[in-house]
Amino acid sequence: MLNHIMVGTNDIDRAKAFYDTLLTTVLGTKPGFTNTSGSGHQRVFYAHDGHTFGLTQPINNEAATCANGFTIGFKCNSGEQVKQFHDVAVANGGTSIEEPPGPRQTPMGVVHLAYVRDPDGHKLCAIFREPKA
Repeated sequence: MLNHIMVGTNDIDRAKAFYDTLLTTVLGTKPGFTNTSGSGHQRVFYAHDGHTFGLTQPINNEAATCANGFTIGFKCNSGEQVKQFHDVAVANGGTSIEEPPGPRQTPMGVVHLAYVRDPDGHKLCAIFREPKA
């Protein structure tokens, strides 16, 4: 259903460094590639498993802000990878938020979750759903 997610940043180099480390270390992506839009604004794109995540300088030249209630969920392959996502994010300028990373019992079964904010304040979730027995 979704083709891509793009978030704004006020510091494209800082955001690229954060996501290059987080996404290459934990999810195995390649470093983001930089693109200049027709308006001259810098963008960075990450492609992984048929999906695209992007960073952009706001094209309207206003400050980038994060959306209240908006979360970007990154699919992980294990509970350990969820914890690694959290730890790498925090070690590289992210902020741990909500409950500590770990498993949660939900009506859909056991789900491993970790929540962080990136250096621009965007809320990120690392998630792994244990297979039902």
